[in-house]
Amino acid sequence: MPDSSVSTTRAGEITERRERVERRIRDLLDRMTLDEKVGQLNQVNGHDGGVTDELAHRVRAGEVGSILNEVDVRTVNELQRIAVEESRLGIPLLVGRDVIHGFRTILPIPLGQAATWDPELVRRGARMSALEAAGHGVRWTFAPMVDIGRDPRWGRVAECLGEDPHLAGALASAMVQGFQGEDLADPGSLAACAKHFAGYGAGEAGRDYNTTNIPEGELRSVHLPPFRAALGAGVATFMASFSDLNGIPASANRFLMTQVLREEWGFDGFVVSDWESIPQLCIHGLTADDREAGLAAATAGVDMDMVGEVYADHLAELVVEGALHEALVDVMVARVLRVKLRLGLFERPYTEPERFPVEPPPSHFALAYDAAVRSAVLLKNDEGLLPLAMDGIGSIAVIGPLAQEPQEQLGTWVFDGDPGFSITPLEAIGVLAAEGVHGPTGPVKVRYVRGLETTRSEDRWGLPEVVEAAGAADVALLFLGEESVLSGEGHCRSDISLPGAQEALIRAVRATGTPVVLVVMAGRPLALEAVLDKVDALLFAWHPGTMAGPALADLLFGRAAPSGRLPMTFPRVTGQVPIYHAHRNTGRPPTPETFVHMRDLPRGASQFSAGAASYHLDTHYTPLFPFGFGLTYTTFAYSDLQVTPARMATDGEVRVSVTLENTGERDGVEVVQLYVRDPVASVTRPVRELKGFRRVALEAGARRTVTFPLPAAALAFPGRDMQPVVEPGEIQVWVGGDAHTALGAAFEIVAP
Repeated sequence: MPDSSVSTTRAGEITERRERVERRIRDLLDRMTLDEKVGQLNQVNGHDGGVTDELAHRVRAGEVGSILNEVDVRTVNELQRIAVEESRLGIPLLVGRDVIHGFRTILPIPLGQAATWDPELVRRGARMSALEAAGHGVRWTFAPMVDIGRDPRWGRVAECLGEDPHLAGALASAMVQGFQGEDLADPGSLAACAKHFAGYGAGEAGRDYNTTNIPEGELRSVHLPPFRAALGAGVATFMASFSDLNGIPASANRFLMTQVLREEWGFDGFVVSDWESIPQLCIHGLTADDREAGLAAATAGVDMDMVGEVYADHLAELVVEGALHEALVDVMVARVLRVKLRLGLFERPYTEPERFPVEPPPSHFALAYDAAVRSAVLLKNDEGLLPLAMDGIGSIAVIGPLAQEPQEQLGTWVFDGDPGFSITPLEAIGVLAAEGVHGPTGPVKVRYVRGLETTRSEDRWGLPEVVEAAGAADVALLFLGEESVLSGEGHCRSDISLPGAQEALIRAVRATGTPVVLVVMAGRPLALEAVLDKVDALLFAWHPGTMAGPALADLLFGRAAPSGRLPMTFPRVTGQVPIYHAHRNTGRPPTPETFVHMRDLPRGASQFSAGAASYHLDTHYTPLFPFGFGLTYTTFAYSDLQVTPARMATDGEVRVSVTLENTGERDGVEVVQLYVRDPVASVTRPVRELKGFRRVALEAGARRTVTFPLPAAALAFPGRDMQPVVEPGEIQVWVGGDAHTALGAAFEIVAP
C-alpha cells in the first residue's frame, strides 16, 4: 500500500510548483508591452546555423517567442543569449524541430512503430529521440502525429499510428511520456505536440491538406480519442490541422480549439498553427485578408503562429482598434509562458552539449534494431519457407533497388538522421555469409542485382540480369516497395499498388522457379493482391530505419522471429479504399451467400442478380489482410473464452479471459486482441472495436491465461445528444490474433 504521507507531500509539491508558475506568468504579463506579448505568439524559421542581423534584432526586441528548424547548438545558445541577456524582459526562446521517429538514430516510421503494438518500446524510442535532439538545443518536437489514418493513399499515414483510436491512443500516450520524460524541466526532455487537431487524416480521396467532412459523432468516436489520450499523458502542446473541417478550417475552428480542447478537456498548454496555416485561411475562402485571418485564429484559440507572420503584423493593431481584447492576448501569452516555465527554460535557457553524447551510443542502435525487428509483419509464409536454413542454401540472389539504399530505408520526415549510420539489408546478409555460415556445398554465395534504378522505374533494362541471378540461386530475396519520397506530407498516391515495373520484376523472378521471398519497405499499406500468389513469403517492413539491415537479415534467417501486427487494414486493390475494421454494418452487408463477382454474372443478368449487398463487383468484399494480422514462426491457439460476470451495471466492469497456447515448435510472441460490438444501440455502432491488446511471449508448447479488464466506461459512445452514454443491452466480445477472429462470447449490460 502506498504511503499516504508521501503522496500528500508529493501532491503539495506539485501544487506549489504550479502556483509558482502562475505567479511568474502574472508578473511577466504585468510588465509586458503589447508588442512584447505579440512577440511571444510569433514563431519564425531558423537560418540553418547562423544568426542574421535581422533575426538578432527581432529577438532582442522581443518580437520572437519561438524558433524552429535550428539544430546547431552554438547558434541556439547564441539566440538564447540574445533573448535572455539583451531583450528587455529576458524571456527565453522555445526551439522546435520535427523529431518524428528519431533524430540522429532513426527508428521505423511511426506507422511501423504502431505495428509493434508495444507501447513501452514506443516510449523508449521517443525518450531516445528526445535525448539526441536535446543535445542540439531542441526542446519542442512536433510529434506525436495522432490523426487516424484509414486511407492509405494519404502520404501522411506514414506518420500516423494506424486506423484504430484505441491503439493510436495507447501509443500516443507512450510517445508523449517518452518525449517529455518524468520531468519536463529535465534538460533532456522535449515538449511534445499532439497533431493535427483534428480530423486531418480524413481528407477527401486521401489528398493531403484536403477538405474533411466528419459528423460530430464520428469525430468524437474516432478522431478525438487519441488526442484525449495524449492529453491524459500530459502533452504540453497541440497543433491545429491544415484542413477544413465541416466548412470551418481547423485554424479558425472555435469548436475544436476552445469548446472541446479547453472547456471540455481542460487543456492549459498552448496551440500552435501548422506551417502558414493562418494566412491560408484566406486561400480557403474563410477570410478576406491576413488581418481577418489573424482575428479568426486568435478568437478560435490558436495561440502561436508558425512562420505565418500574421500575428506579428496584425494582432497589436487589432487590439488597438478594439477588434480583439487584450485580455484574450494575455490568455494566449500565458499559455506560451506556462510551457516555457514548465520546461525550466527560465532557469536553464542554455544547452550544455557536454551533457549529451556527441554521437549516438550503442544502446541507441540496439533500440533501433529492436524496433525494426518488432515492426516487421510476416504476411505470408508458404510451406514454412522462412526462416531460411543456411545449411540448405548454397547461393542467395538479393534483388531490388531497396536492398542497398541507406537513405531510403530511413523513411519520410528525417531531417537530422545520418544515412552513414545505416546498415542495409545487403550489407547485413553479406555479414551473415562472411561469418562462416556454410551451405551444403561450402560458403554461401550472395549475388546482388539492383534490377530497377528506383522503385518508380518503368524501364526494364535490368530484368535479364535479375532472371539470370534468380535462376542460378537457391532462393531469391526481393527488396521492393516505395522510396521514402513516395510517402509523407504532400506525397499522396491514387494507386497504391507497387509502383514502376516492380510487378513485372516479381513475375520474371517467379518464372525461374526459384523460391521467392518478398520484403517490402514502404510508407503505407500497399495493394498487393496482384503479386501475392507469385511469392512464397512476404515480409512487410515499412521503412525500418537505421538498423533495417541487421533486423531484416535476422528475421529472414531465424535469429529473430516476426511479431509485428498490422495497424492498418491492407486492401486487395486500391478501389477498396477506405477499408477498415471498425466500419458499420449497413442495412445490406455482404455475405458469402450474397457475393457474386462480376466475372460470374451471366450474360443479360438482371440488375439485382449480384445479391444487392454492399460490395464492389470486381473484387472480394474482404481485405487482403485484416487489421491486427501477422504471422510468426510458430502457431497459436485460443480457447476457453470467458466473460465474468455475465451481467454488469452501466458503471460496472467485466473481465474477459482466454487461454493462449503456443502450438508450434518455436518460441514466439502473439499479440492478443480484444474486440467488442454493441449490436443494438441508439446510434449504430461499428461491427468491431478494439478495446484491449497485449503482447504475450510463450515458449513452444506453453499455455497462459490472458485476462482483460473491460469497464463499462470503455463501451461508452456519443449518443444522439453527443454526450457519452453506456446503454443497457447485449455486448458481443471476441479475442484472437486479428480483427477477423471468430472466437466470441457475449455479456449483458443492465440498468442499475
